[in-house]
Amino acid sequence: MQGLKRTALSGPALVRLLAHFADLDIHEPAQSLSDRLSQWLGWTDAIALSTALASDPPVVSGARSAEGGEEAAGARTRERLVKVITHGENSDKGMRGRHRAAVQAPADDLQIDYAIFRQQYLALQQAMESDIGELRGRLRAAVASKSTDMARLAVVDAVMEQTFAARERSLLAQVPVLLGRHFEHRKRAHAQNADAPSASGTWIAAFRKDMQNVLLAELEVRFQPVEGLLAALRTQ
Repeated sequence: MQGLKRTALSGPALVRLLAHFADLDIHEPAQSLSDRLSQWLGWTDAIALSTALASDPPVVSGARSAEGGEEAAGARTRERLVKVITHGENSDKGMRGRHRAAVQAPADDLQIDYAIFRQQYLALQQAMESDIGELRGRLRAAVASKSTDMARLAVVDAVMEQTFAARERSLLAQVPVLLGRHFEHRKRAHAQNADAPSASGTWIAAFRKDMQNVLLAELEVRFQPVEGLLAALRTQ
């Protein structure tokens, strides 16, 4: 019998990867992004956002940086995070300690536990949240220095970050959980073929690559507000 054809999903790579690893048939949401985001707003959030949109915040003085400085800062942050995701502890001597999260696996593949990978994933999530949050604050200051309208945009971005931070953190906390199920699936498949000469080590290498791809996809999701602020700066 011919299998059911899966619906093609055009969402973020992170969603598509996780759906593929979990063997889920994910459909396009019926609601628009703006409609879904509005459901996350409480009445206090709505008041804060309305106030930010209606008010005329003062332009922040003294926050201007060298031409192209914000673009360079964004590129450096992205490059640093990509490097630590793809190379781990061996990436660069200048990496801050919180970014070091290399995994030392036992010699016996079947003795490897997902906990060590989960610890690494959580450490890298923390690094992304910290570095991107710091960059986002810097970019907001630069945006706010341009004009009254841009200062209003900076205030709106600050409100949006505060409003959605807890929900975003809760959703992204599920990523290592789903990845753990994918790990166990690969481990069981390896156990069933453990006698094959080429089986040893290959499943761990494949899982490491899968985890790396998920981390890079999560980085792209986390970087979207930064890209928005950079796009606003390019219009000035």
